[in-house]
Amino acid sequence: MARLAVNVDHVATVRQARRINEPDPVIAAGIAEIAGADGIICHLREDRRHVNERDVRLLRQTVKTKLNLEMAAVEEIIKIALEVKPDIVTFVPERREEITTEGGLDVLAHLKHYKEVVKRMHDAGIKVSFFVDPNPDQIKASKDCGVEIVEIHTGHYAEAKTEEEADERFTQIKKAVEVAQSLGLRISAGHGLNYVNIKRFKEIPQIEEYSIGHSIVARAIYVGFEMAVREMVELVRDF
Repeated sequence: MARLAVNVDHVATVRQARRINEPDPVIAAGIAEIAGADGIICHLREDRRHVNERDVRLLRQTVKTKLNLEMAAVEEIIKIALEVKPDIVTFVPERREEITTEGGLDVLAHLKHYKEVVKRMHDAGIKVSFFVDPNPDQIKASKDCGVEIVEIHTGHYAEAKTEEEADERFTQIKKAVEVAQSLGLRISAGHGLNYVNIKRFKEIPQIEEYSIGHSIVARAIYVGFEMAVREMVELVRDF
């Protein structure tokens, strides 16, 4: 049975469209937990385009399941994470001009730096995950850095234009999961997953947790946030 971690970033995105105080991602996180979510995710970006420091600090105080802070491996955000102490940090690549995260970390290109930041997090008692493409070399490099978890980037699968392309990319994910499992890593997955394309992942029981945000927030417009989370919880727990 897989778990669901709900990303509340896009609740904050709606708030920031008007620069007011609602909808509140902290309240949304509480509703998600009531609806059965196993964890809450937020991404504190350098440009603070959605989630801000106030959100992160309040989430740390109120989340009852587990809090996963997505972040770039930059000193400003590292210091905040070390102070707030989420249960998990997930290091992700970040570019100012992107709309959303476009791919996985290039761990191989920055091995020394990532080893150092992983150690700093571990010294503070924080678990670490790397968000990586379904690339065996990047997964092996993640293991070398000392992480406990890898989150497999599913965005390219979700963006496939044809069934053949989706099949090819799903096969890459399956192979990446096998590599991660062989290395003793825990495995999660996310990005671009929705109520339809996630169903295929029942074929990969090694994935312990799914990180989903945008599709839940989009669904919530029609059925409400609690129901949208409950529907996704029921899907992943059937895996």
